[in-house]
Amino acid sequence: MRAATRWQERVGRFVPSGGSRAARTPFVLLVVLLLGSGLLALLLLNAAVNEGSFELGKLREQTREYAEEEQGLRQDVDAYSAPGALDKRARELGMVPGGPPVFLRPDGTVQGDPEPAAPDSGR
Repeated sequence: MRAATRWQERVGRFVPSGGSRAARTPFVLLVVLLLGSGLLALLLLNAAVNEGSFELGKLREQTREYAEEEQGLRQDVDAYSAPGALDKRARELGMVPGGPPVFLRPDGTVQGDPEPAAPDSGR
């Protein structure tokens, strides 16, 4: 019996006797502090995720606008690259169609009959 009593005395120093609120207060404060900090961390995390979501939406909208602009520019390039458009622009610049091709041989002689380009006949 004496050993059990000694053990109870030792443990009794760490366990509050009765309904003492003073011993529970630090534990309750710790739990409230942990819960509060957890909720605050969750709130900050949620705000960061929402901010990222808004940024992603803006970037997607910007990407869509750039894709539309690229498509319009490609259509412009295709229109300017068409043979009829190139011919018209060349004539506006004073260019005339060339005659039959003439080639220079490695020895410096000319293959073909060179002739000056005819002035624009005003198609």
